[in-house]
Amino acid sequence: MTGFGIAEAQNDNISVEVEVKTLNSKFLDLSLKLPKVLNAKEIEVRNLITTKLIRGKASVSLKVSEKNKQLALPNIDQELFSAYLEKLSELEEMNGRKFHDIMKMSLEAPEIVKYEDDQLKEEDQILIINTLKDALDSCSEFREAEGKTVSDILAGYITAISDKLEKAKEIEPKRMEKIRLRLQNNIKELTQSVDYDQERLEQELIYYSEKLDVNEEVERLSIHLKYFLDTLKSKAESHGKKLGFISQEIGREINTLGSKANDSDLQEQVIQMKEELEKIKEQTLNVL
Repeated sequence: MTGFGIAEAQNDNISVEVEVKTLNSKFLDLSLKLPKVLNAKEIEVRNLITTKLIRGKASVSLKVSEKNKQLALPNIDQELFSAYLEKLSELEEMNGRKFHDIMKMSLEAPEIVKYEDDQLKEEDQILIINTLKDALDSCSEFREAEGKTVSDILAGYITAISDKLEKAKEIEPKRMEKIRLRLQNNIKELTQSVDYDQERLEQELIYYSEKLDVNEEVERLSIHLKYFLDTLKSKAESHGKKLGFISQEIGREINTLGSKANDSDLQEQVIQMKEELEKIKEQTLNVL
């Protein structure tokens, strides 16, 4: 979700500059910098940004320069200013001491300086919103290009896991044969030294064999890997969270393979699959 977009525009009254930067984040974390003249438009601006930027740590800076300097002047409540000034002067006399700058303190008091939205003409407001849209579109194009790169990287990681899974399939018959031989030798030694229940022993062997069988995990893992690739190729506007959920399922099957492995060769493939999965989890943060 790394992105950058910038747009500039102007008319006879104002010039506008918008800069948008985004970094990776699971949710939309918006930092918005607006000129005071747009305070009344903040909600509208935020709503527009959230419809364009679904996820990511976003920083949006919007600058407006008025060509007509009279437009840049704020409204000052002179009556309220005089009241603050008078009150502060009274406090000086009552306490027998001087404040540092009562003029500045009065100007910074609440409701003294106001930037009204109607200072901007309708055509100026339209220009500002359109420029913001252009910057957001530019950022989205940047993110789409970045997304294509991330998609190719993720597909490569999935392919790597698939390759390890194919090697695991090749190892499986040999693994089970080694387990059978080991069991036969252990049973032979056991049956020569103690009395045993033949039927119970057979049941335990069947149970043990089923506990070590990984065919279901291999099959489910293959399905999850294919589903991940299909989701990557889909035209959905946002599937980052979905890829995250599929990654969790992939991890679950790989972990089960590891717990059932009981074989160094298979365990090696499992470890390598886990390494690729960690890379996938990191990169899915870059997907909307």
